[in-house]
Amino acid sequence: MVSPSTTENLVVIGSGPAGYTAALYAARANLAPLLITGFQEGGIPGGQLMTTTHVENFPGFPQGIPGPELMDRMKAQAVRWGTRLLEADADWLDLRRRPFTVQAQGQDLRTHAVILATGARANRLHLPREGRFWSRGISACAVCDGATPQFRHEPLAVVGGGDSACEEAHALTKYGSHVHLIVRRNRLRASKAMADRVLANDRITVHWEHEVVALQGDDWLATVELRHRLAGSIRILPVRGLFYAIGHTPNTGLVQGQLPLDGEGYLTPQQPGQPDTVIPGVFWAGDVADRRWRQAVTAAATGCQAALAAEEWLTEQNLAVPVSRKPPQPEPAPTPQKVSPATEETYSPTALWQQGSYALRRLYHDSPDPLVVIYTAPGCGPCHVLKPQLRRVVEDLDGRMHTVEINIEADPEIARQAGVSGTPTIQVFYKKELRYQWRGVKQRRMIRAELEKVLALGD
Repeated sequence: MVSPSTTENLVVIGSGPAGYTAALYAARANLAPLLITGFQEGGIPGGQLMTTTHVENFPGFPQGIPGPELMDRMKAQAVRWGTRLLEADADWLDLRRRPFTVQAQGQDLRTHAVILATGARANRLHLPREGRFWSRGISACAVCDGATPQFRHEPLAVVGGGDSACEEAHALTKYGSHVHLIVRRNRLRASKAMADRVLANDRITVHWEHEVVALQGDDWLATVELRHRLAGSIRILPVRGLFYAIGHTPNTGLVQGQLPLDGEGYLTPQQPGQPDTVIPGVFWAGDVADRRWRQAVTAAATGCQAALAAEEWLTEQNLAVPVSRKPPQPEPAPTPQKVSPATEETYSPTALWQQGSYALRRLYHDSPDPLVVIYTAPGCGPCHVLKPQLRRVVEDLDGRMHTVEINIEADPEIARQAGVSGTPTIQVFYKKELRYQWRGVKQRRMIRAELEKVLALGD
């Protein structure tokens, strides 16, 4: 699908609402765009909505929609119309010579036009001992980690005052005994609807004009030290979890020194409100240049603008090579299939992927093959990204191992016994021994390499 020997019409870098919308419009213009999804650099494929529990303000969904599901739909729509995906990070970008060059997965890809939709990444506080407690009490994703056993029925805290912070505080009330929202200002920056929801919740206490200055604990976070920004007074807050929702930094490292950036690192458009940059053929979309609105719907709108501008520019420069679709009307996008937890009646000793504690017990005790256990949580964006990668690897290994998915919200005791502190977590067993474990997203080639090491033990 991707050949270094050819020159692409258009490469879209980034896979949030801006990137997928840009790719959709370009694909419908028969430009056959290549979309480099990104993988770990600056976030995960799908962008910030992959860590959003429920999107209530995207038009067309009156009941709201989970962020990962919305991104799945955008991705499926873009692919249906002819977008090609490269699930990798863009490691390097040369805009000084034409055609432009993008390096990804060790390949140098040439392209006539580029749309930068690299979005932004979550900020950290950079506190002393922050590294020690990261993933041991500190998280930047409440929907990924909130359901883990260590946080259940414990006091939790969220830092921030915007929509993300309020949403995370509200979501965490389902798991923690109480939630503290730590806000630097004397008001919330969140939308009125979200702010009202938080202020009306008696399981959330807002600490106005406070900031976190220190972290304490042994193997796990135990307390945070708060300082009042005006009075300077200090208070100790016992919490087992601290969740960051303190804004984002634009992912503009690829173009540093090639395109003008403002003081905060955002791309500077050639003209306000236009998708063009100072280099003809290079366009922007989404939060990479939007320091004000930063909404999913505005990101999608700028993705549309960038694709239309790119199509127009390619046509004017006589560079576009249209790729016709056969048939003209593509097949419907596939409908995701939901898997129910296995029961005594539905369990299969030969199935490659099953869910739930029953399948785990049977395979762990009865199967001679290696067993992969993936711990997930509802609404966990990284889980959403990792599962299809893992599933494809397991299928490619010709049935030599089995996978069981454990929903830690439905089976918290299993997660506790396994020592799971966040999702996604993967554990690989062979002959009832834990042989390998990791947490977070990996690319398919890396997953395969690790699983093949376990398979080699039985050869």
